[in-house]
Amino acid sequence: MLERRDLRAGDLAVRIDYCGVCHTDLHALHEHGSGGSTASLVPGHEFTGVVTEVGPDVQRFAVGDAVAVGNIVDACLVCDMCVAGQENFCREFPTLTYGGVGRRDGRTTLGAYARDYVVREEFAHRLPAGLDPSAAAPLLCAGITVWEPLTALDVGPGVRVAVVGLGGLGHLAVKLATVLGAETTVISRSAGKLADARQLGATDLLVSTDDQAMAAARGRFDVIVDTVAVSHDLGPYLDLLALDGTLAQVGYLGPVTVETTDLLIGRKKLTSAGSGGMAQTAQLLEFCAEHGVAADVEVLPSARVGEALDRLARGDVRFRFVLDMSDLDVVPS
Repeated sequence: MLERRDLRAGDLAVRIDYCGVCHTDLHALHEHGSGGSTASLVPGHEFTGVVTEVGPDVQRFAVGDAVAVGNIVDACLVCDMCVAGQENFCREFPTLTYGGVGRRDGRTTLGAYARDYVVREEFAHRLPAGLDPSAAAPLLCAGITVWEPLTALDVGPGVRVAVVGLGGLGHLAVKLATVLGAETTVISRSAGKLADARQLGATDLLVSTDDQAMAAARGRFDVIVDTVAVSHDLGPYLDLLALDGTLAQVGYLGPVTVETTDLLIGRKKLTSAGSGGMAQTAQLLEFCAEHGVAADVEVLPSARVGEALDRLARGDVRFRFVLDMSDLDVVPS
């Protein structure tokens, strides 16, 4: 069992039931292993569970409440970004659920590949009734990462949306854009993704390796959500945007090179997003509960986390792994 901090007056203790497995976890483990760090690393930043204890100043939660927690667990709450409800952009940098630095004690935060967590009340969300807690866990990272650009760009009826990539982020972007009322297309390297795309709600599949199809789709989309997690050329996707269209790059967060003329011709825009503020995350959870939206998940016992990470690295998942933490209650004989 991990050693968590003592409960403060405004804290919740949470029994973790389900935790999603994110590409960020893979990257963190790789960097940790290759960098020779001696610091502790416990991944996991999208989880659901049940409140087991509350501090005396907690107002919004009680023991037994179902809750969900995402990838930030503290922020200053007084800067312009926090006041605007964008705690994920806190000017002092938010405290991450794992690999972060505690704002009061300076301790490294340890994540949710565990059976318990202690979190400040302001950074926990009530899990709406009707949401499967295992399928809801990825909403706290993958879901909110695509929800913020979709809502910021006013995606809805009459808006033509394309989603590049059909993994953990992409499949939720398709579901959410479709339920918001947009005409939604999946862009994939493989024509074999057509059945998945339609099952998720998309009306069409555009194969990015088909030069004729890509040329015919020039200027077709108002918004493109690019969820590809590796470095790639954005030019072909910018070419698909209509006048004043926007490409939201949410999968790969490294350096990119863009030809200015790819933006100039059509007044196109390139933007990004990461995580989300507390208000938007709560809005997402309520929207998903109301409309029956959740991640498509494969649930594995936590003892098989190595298998989940290996398969995730190979892309062998449809569409998000979630760890069931209940096996941590088993006491070895």
